[in-house]
Amino acid sequence: MDETHFFKKATLLICSSLDIEIALSRCREFIAEHIPADEIYLNIYEPGLGSLRYIARADKHGGVKLEKTIELPKELSRSIENGKRLKDYLIINDLTEDPMGRIISREFGFADTSMIALRLIIEGQRLGVMDVFAKGKHRFTEAHARLIRLLRDPFSIAMANALKHQQLVQLKEQLISDKRYFNRELIAYAGDEVIGANGGLKQVMENVAQVAPLKNTVLIFGETGTGKEVIANAIHRSSPRRNEPFIKVNCGAIPENLIDSELFGHEKGAFTGAIDRKRGRFERADKGTIFLDEIGELPPRAQVSLLRVLQNQEIERVGGAHPIPLDIRVIVATHRDLHQMVIDGEFREDLWFRINAFPIHIPPLRHRKMDIPLLVNHFLDKKSKELGIHTHPEPAPNAVDQLASHFWPGNVRELENTVEKALIKHRQGPLFFQRSLEHPKNERPAIALKNDQTTMSLDEIIRSHIIQALRSVDGKISGPAGAAELLGVHPNTLRNRMKKLGIPFGRKF
Repeated sequence: MDETHFFKKATLLICSSLDIEIALSRCREFIAEHIPADEIYLNIYEPGLGSLRYIARADKHGGVKLEKTIELPKELSRSIENGKRLKDYLIINDLTEDPMGRIISREFGFADTSMIALRLIIEGQRLGVMDVFAKGKHRFTEAHARLIRLLRDPFSIAMANALKHQQLVQLKEQLISDKRYFNRELIAYAGDEVIGANGGLKQVMENVAQVAPLKNTVLIFGETGTGKEVIANAIHRSSPRRNEPFIKVNCGAIPENLIDSELFGHEKGAFTGAIDRKRGRFERADKGTIFLDEIGELPPRAQVSLLRVLQNQEIERVGGAHPIPLDIRVIVATHRDLHQMVIDGEFREDLWFRINAFPIHIPPLRHRKMDIPLLVNHFLDKKSKELGIHTHPEPAPNAVDQLASHFWPGNVRELENTVEKALIKHRQGPLFFQRSLEHPKNERPAIALKNDQTTMSLDEIIRSHIIQALRSVDGKISGPAGAAELLGVHPNTLRNRMKKLGIPFGRKF
């Protein structure tokens, strides 16, 4: 046989299509005219997972793409990685006599089959393996292997191109997915407007103007419902990153066992259920801004990872081996007292110093009551559109003025809900906001101290105070009307304090 002719003809067929399964099918037909070649498979060894990933196969019926992964025993994986298993090519004329042959026979249902495995290399790097199968035992000779070896370079190039092509397709799909995601985000924020920018939030907006053009981390703090997300969005929209992603993450809404994967992504096979590589929220926010709401809810492990991101501007996916550099701006927000959490050992001090360089405090609604009329008009327009009310009714005389006497523990969010309820109840007008005024003017009920507590130590007073709170709620710690809510602390903070003070859990006080 003219080996030069064989090489040229096979190479042309290998390069005849960008679809690796089509090229593989055409080449198999030609090879089968000269040597036994009932089926040809292409696979990649994935060292991080200790498995083979088959990407294509061809037989007399044509070629198909594959997405089949075979996990290998550790001993076999080690022999592949150290090069002892396959340095060049390997003839296996009886699959039952070889450990890899037995695995392949079982996975693909081969019986009485011979095989030649050719290692594919490009630029000195192991790329994968081409397996040629023929029905029957002892079908291959060294002469057959010599012909197959001639095709190492063209098959290596074709396989590398196919993998690059797959990556481009995946990147295109990711871009489409990101575009849809970002469009949803933009739609969600399109109506955001800072009401009170020239009133009660004037100082806040001056701070926004100062910090927006920069890249440093910003901490926004204030009570629940004050509009921290709106201010974060204002910083992003006023920054040079305004046309880049703005990704919001509610740290308290992600389960602790998933938070690393959600924030930083994971590699395929990093844990049970990780069937594909996933980019996290930080990668999605590259070149843009990520907003970490309720930063105080981050578990300790995630706090360490966040600190590394802020210090080095890089992340590592779960199961990843290499850091991924990012160009990202971080804005964090909380309604909790992070300094007290540092004292209580619930928040890292070094992370606190890192994010507290430029804090912005959003005053509660009760401290900027001048903004209430503007906010009412804004929510009347917004909620009327959402409810399908073409012309909203006007508030009753003095109704808006009466809102100023309310304490507003839920701040702007509570006012928004109040306006919505009034629209639903009084669609024909005029609007009354009576329900809001029924709330008590203090933020939470007080628990009186006993007279004899003045002679007690501070720990004893705190212990007695916690027990009083637990008694008033029948021992319930978290959730609505729980002791934590009553005392104005996070449930975990209360539990830690109970442990320290020797207060039993689950007891009906």
